[in-house]
This record gives sequence, C-alpha cells and structure tokens, in this order.
Amino acid sequence: MTKRIMKDKTDVADRQLRILQAARAEFAEKGFDGARVDRIAERAQANKQLIYYYFTNKDELFTRVLEDAYRDIRHCEAALSLDAFSAHEAVLKLVEFTWNYYLNNPEFIRLLNSENQLKARHLKNSVKTVNINQSWINISRNLLERGFYEGNIRENIDVMQLNINISALGFFYLINQSTLSIVYQQDLGEKKALDERLRVIKECISAWIKP
Repeated sequence: MTKRIMKDKTDVADRQLRILQAARAEFAEKGFDGARVDRIAERAQANKQLIYYYFTNKDELFTRVLEDAYRDIRHCEAALSLDAFSAHEAVLKLVEFTWNYYLNNPEFIRLLNSENQLKARHLKNSVKTVNINQSWINISRNLLERGFYEGNIRENIDVMQLNINISALGFFYLINQSTLSIVYQQDLGEKKALDERLRVIKECISAWIKP
C-alpha cells in the first residue's frame, strides 16, 4: 500500500513537472496573452482538464512558471563558490554567472519581459516570490559588506542598485538584441560580440564598486 501511494505521488509530480516545462516553453515563446492552454496540453501530452485540475487556471499556471524560473536561477546562484575569491572578484563572478545564465536560459528573460508588460500582475499575488529571491539579496549584501572590510569595494553601495545594474546591463542587451543588430549593422548574437559585451559589463561594475 505504501509503495502504491509513493508511486501515485511520483506520477503526479512527474505530470506536473511535464506540464510546467511545457508551459514555460509556451509562455516564453508566445507571452502570457498569446499562450494557449490547448498548446500547453499538447506539448505536455496531457489532458487539458488535468492542467486545470492541478493549476486551476492559466493565471495560476503562469505564476507557478514564474516562481519556478526564479527558483532555478537562485538555486544555481547559491551554488557558486564565491568565498574562494576576494569580494571584488566574487561580484564579477556573479556578473559572469548572471550573463551566462541569461544566455543559456533565454526563456527566463522572455518570461520576465512578458510579466513586466502585465505590470507584474502575477508576481503581486505570489506569496513565494519575495522569499525565493531573498538569497540573491543576501549574497550581494554579504559581498558588499565583506568587500568594504577587505578594502576592495567602496562603502555605501545599495544592494538593490548593485543587483539591478548587474541584471540590466545584460538584460537590456539580450532582450533588444534583434533591433540593436539592425541599428548597428552587426550580429550582436555572435560569440565575439557576446564576449565583448560581458567584458564591458564586468568593466562597468568593477569601476563602479571599487574604492
């Protein structure tokens, strides 16, 4: 009986994961308004009614996708071995991580872009989002404090401004990559261009935080 219960729980978790992965892909491609539950069901090879049973409606499903997206980046971020570096170097490692995460998970910035167009309607109703992102704030705050005592980061840098700068310098480039490529008549998605952008981001952050 216990084995049967465990198997049933595993099956439910697997089905929910498959649905969430399909939803993440659909929302990233089409945005919230353009996404269709029918297509999510088709991608997940699941019954549409089953999706509504697990997630109630499209809004709740999108909220879960956003929460999981934040949870994934914070989990990967928390696994960084930043203590092995000086605080200044660790901040630049955080810059590298954020940039590479965006490159390897382009759906992440598309999901956030879609939610921003909706004025964060779903995140406002999420009781988990603040807690999920607390680790990001704590990591940055600890680095700033450590850097001040080490003498390699200046005093009175606001943790929010640091996090926004790290995100924005990469986010803006990638979300506007297609239009910027036309404006500057070069492929900003080429490896050479991406490497150069990371170099510039690190240079900007380094110059800003140094004493």
